[in-house]
Amino acid sequence: MFRIWAKILEDGRIVKQYTYESEAQFTYSGFFTYLAEICDRLDVPTPVLLKPHIFQYAKFRHVVFRPTDFLEPVGFDRLVLENISG
Repeated sequence: MFRIWAKILEDGRIVKQYTYESEAQFTYSGFFTYLAEICDRLDVPTPVLLKPHIFQYAKFRHVVFRPTDFLEPVGFDRLVLENISG
């Protein structure tokens, strides 16, 4: 089981949040699927996922997506995914 806390931040404040939970084992090959489901629940476009994003999540247990990571314009400063599993 794993949990990912997703936060949308504007001017340093959390404006939307969602906790993604799954009973399955976490895999980095499935990271885009987790990201797409999280973005769907938050009603925001899915950002472009690059290797540095996955490496940042693996090393620091969180990843930050900025407006430049999205193909569509977004109305927030950051989308942050944080691993909150034990």
